[in-house]
Amino acid sequence: MTTTRMRRTTVAVATVLLGAAAGCSGPQPEPRTAAVPAGRPHEAVRSAPSSVGGAAAAPTRGFTLVASGDVLPHASIIRQAQADAGGAGYDFRPMLSGARPVVSKADLAICHMETVYGKEGGPYTGYPSFKSPPEVATALAATGYDSCSTASNHTLDDGAAGLARTLDALDKVGIRHAGSARTAAESARPTLLEAGGATVAHLAYTYGTNGIPLPQGRPWAVNLIDENKILSDARAARTAGADVVVVSLHWGTEWQTAPDRQQLSLGRSLTASATGGRPDIDLIIGTHAHVPQAYEKVNGTWIIYGMGDQIAGDMINYNGAFDPRGNQGTIGRFTFAPPASPGGRWDVAKAEFLPTWFNTGTGRVVDLTAAVKGGENLTPVRDRIQQVVLSRGAAKDGLVMGE
Repeated sequence: MTTTRMRRTTVAVATVLLGAAAGCSGPQPEPRTAAVPAGRPHEAVRSAPSSVGGAAAAPTRGFTLVASGDVLPHASIIRQAQADAGGAGYDFRPMLSGARPVVSKADLAICHMETVYGKEGGPYTGYPSFKSPPEVATALAATGYDSCSTASNHTLDDGAAGLARTLDALDKVGIRHAGSARTAAESARPTLLEAGGATVAHLAYTYGTNGIPLPQGRPWAVNLIDENKILSDARAARTAGADVVVVSLHWGTEWQTAPDRQQLSLGRSLTASATGGRPDIDLIIGTHAHVPQAYEKVNGTWIIYGMGDQIAGDMINYNGAFDPRGNQGTIGRFTFAPPASPGGRWDVAKAEFLPTWFNTGTGRVVDLTAAVKGGENLTPVRDRIQQVVLSRGAAKDGLVMGE
């Protein structure tokens, strides 16, 4: 947890997960040129539940969780970070500063780190084979993120070495991670985090790795989407102590605002699964499509089919044209209420979305709700994102635009 934050989230020492391929659309070459590290993670010891007459008492404190979309440092983003550092190194904190007020106030914040990190000092590359500066991790910690999904189609862009460097860098700044692993033992452990009165498991999976095979002898290196495995991992996380299970899925069809057939089918199956009358999964958060997609409550569980990009360069779609939707996104915010009795489900008492936009001209994340409220002429962008988010009837189930 970074020293810049004032929230009561303690991250458990348990890390990572249990243990097709269109690449991300890249930006065209652009003519323009455009920290304080977090402390090491420390072990969190859960207090034994209080009891009266031998019966465990239900938790009394809920928590807020926020989740955001793809962090995708194209070459232009790397140049911007170098400029923001004054030409000496890379500083990604300014470009994320617009998200920090929302992220840092949550009890638990989850990001999606789509790319892997290069060696200290570089070289660093953008699309199509990414190697990002490890200073991205410092910025994510300073913004307030607790855990990042690391399973994507770019997880193996620099092989097992790139995967390991990325997880090492996240560990160094105190950010937990889910979806890729350096060892078999690491892949077999669920990522457990403490938020409010709950233990939250974060699991993550990707549809593929752009045709790059898993490292030889390391079938556990990246979690691939498999319904049976996801459910098995979710149940194992419950056994390990998780009160709430959150699943990050890198899925869907790029540039398509509507969820595709696989998203709809898998979403229905995962949310329908229950053990002992309790759903196995409590929240699904999606990435990969590069455009905002709908939120929907399915079988009583919220699904964000796609949050869009949080950070990316000028995005070029499959028609070879600049597509402004590629710099639009959402932050999902969910307030979980404790169960009325021990062992019950932590229900979402309030579901919100916050529309965001990455201004490639200034290299900054923009909170559109705050910007419009402040008088900026961004109402059409905000309203378009809202239309997409609510396109599958989420408003009737209580989803609202947050501030």
